[in-house]
Amino acid sequence: MVDLLSLVPDPARAALAQWLEARGEPAYRARQILPRLWQRPVGSWDEATELPATLRRALAQTLPLRRLPLSTRQVSRDGTEKYLWDLGDGEAVESVLIPEGKRRTLCISSQVGCALGCVFCATGRMGFRRNLSVAEIVCQVREVMLLDAALKPTNVVFMGMGEPLLNWDAVDGALTILNHAEGLGIGARHVTVSTVGILPNLAKLAQRPEQFRLALSLHAPTSELRHELMPIERKYTLPAVIAALARFRRRVTLEYVLIGGRNDALEQADQLAQLARPLGALVNLLPLHPGGAPDLSPSPRAQMLAFERRLRRQGVEAVLRRSRGLDISAACGQLRVELEARRKVRTEEHARIE
Repeated sequence: MVDLLSLVPDPARAALAQWLEARGEPAYRARQILPRLWQRPVGSWDEATELPATLRRALAQTLPLRRLPLSTRQVSRDGTEKYLWDLGDGEAVESVLIPEGKRRTLCISSQVGCALGCVFCATGRMGFRRNLSVAEIVCQVREVMLLDAALKPTNVVFMGMGEPLLNWDAVDGALTILNHAEGLGIGARHVTVSTVGILPNLAKLAQRPEQFRLALSLHAPTSELRHELMPIERKYTLPAVIAALARFRRRVTLEYVLIGGRNDALEQADQLAQLARPLGALVNLLPLHPGGAPDLSPSPRAQMLAFERRLRRQGVEAVLRRSRGLDISAACGQLRVELEARRKVRTEEHARIE
């Protein structure tokens, strides 16, 4: 059985044309059906009322549309929305929608859990479960549109659960669907891949002709400190990653979560400036979300502002972001981890009763 939502647009069109021809349907039906995958998505073929009922039934039987049932939806006072999607195999992944003016940014997941174990990330405490398929990645966007067409993201960032470049084949296909005119049609410069720096697949991303954005999860200005915060430093060292960024043909963003007493000293701002300035990189300074790592503390507001000023005085473009969704489980992986903890507690309570 062909899953049209797992195919990039050109193969999807070819598979659909072959299926229609085998049924003796006119070729123009493909032009009616394809937009219902991504451009004007439907939850089921029954909703595509421009098609004959017999064709809709045949599509439902042989080319069904994959859904990601919504397990939990949280809405913050600041407008941030968090979704937990049921993958149908006992696993679940998160997406976060962040509205800001006319911009709606959707953070999407690429893996269930994560193997990298960064100390400030709730997803890392889950460990790695499995990779997501192409459809499971892009259908996070599709499901938000099915909830409300007005919520269609203007920007998509691979900053949810997982490391995108450790699931490159699926992310590669997902990028095509996100950007393609017959897919979701989101401009390449509005799609960002965030990575800790998986060098072989970073090179593959750089080879793509589209101007997709790249964000490096940096979080430390030296190899020694990065090793403490991010175990991946043992395999892909900071000097090697920075050298790879220097060969990237597009401007990059350096993501830097400010952790109180760990990486927020002004001396570390100076070290960060020495990395960012030659790259012409934008530095995104992110307050540590308290739900991401309960054993770590966010930097005091005054220290974060001083850190930002220090970078700017050295000619680095730096932006201090504000934490979103503080009244919901908006930290990466937090909702999934909390749900699992609640299930474990219920199971243990049941065992004690028994």
